[in-house]
Amino acid sequence: MKTEKNILIAFILNLGFSIFEFFGGIFTNSVAILSDSIHDIGDAISIGVSYFLEKKSKKGADKNYTYGYIRYSVLGGLITTVILMVGSILVIYNAIGRIINPVEVNYHGMIIFAVIGVVLNLIAAYVTKEGDSINQKSVNLHMLEDVLGWIVVLIGAIIMNFTDIKIIDPIMSIGVALFILINTLENLKKVLNLFLEKTPYNIDIDELKTHLLKIEDVEDVHHIHVWSIDGFNNYATMHIVSKSKNIDEVKHKIREELEEHNICHSILETETEICGEKECHPHLHKEEGHHHH
Repeated sequence: MKTEKNILIAFILNLGFSIFEFFGGIFTNSVAILSDSIHDIGDAISIGVSYFLEKKSKKGADKNYTYGYIRYSVLGGLITTVILMVGSILVIYNAIGRIINPVEVNYHGMIIFAVIGVVLNLIAAYVTKEGDSINQKSVNLHMLEDVLGWIVVLIGAIIMNFTDIKIIDPIMSIGVALFILINTLENLKKVLNLFLEKTPYNIDIDELKTHLLKIEDVEDVHHIHVWSIDGFNNYATMHIVSKSKNIDEVKHKIREELEEHNICHSILETETEICGEKECHPHLHKEEGHHHH
């Protein structure tokens, strides 16, 4: 609920300021502010989508989404990240154009709008800095980009006001855009790893298996699969070999150990002996399967 509220606040602040910024760009004749306002309107739209998806992700499991809707939050993070990447590339493109063809701008107006921009976006960045989803982290990165961008506009406007060196603004804009682009690529990698169901970075399968084998009556552990549903909640399935007469107690101890490794949900298949190589691996369908009647 807190994550949803934070994203909603960021959306309202971003949308309101984007409109204000658009007219500010016209007033100051600043291409930098005008192009940034269009970029921020795109940000606001993506944050609005993120809010909707974050809210939907809180729905519980049903027959259509048996693991729940939590991946919708990750999808929101993906959309926000992609828009941020595209926006950063457009900023770099426009900045190169301003280096080649510098334009006259109202420096005093830029300074006033930059101060307002820094304050409002700083509030939005603070509101979204703490969250429990990749979606909110993506939104926070949006806000961080805007804060840095406006600081650049402010510094650039002050320097240009005294030196009249017009290319300072686009050079600094490129620096910020590159910084944000590197961070978004890292965020994109995390999101794609989730969709590809890669083993979570903080879980070592070999170490996990070593700990499980230390549990009394556990003879072997194999066919281990660990993945994360959203970057925070990790799931696992595995085969456990045990001849214990109290198999429920063994399972209980295993689940306690899994929780110590940040695995909140597990499916344990028990066996009295190690299963054969063929039985232990999934049978992937190469052709479309038959429908059961």
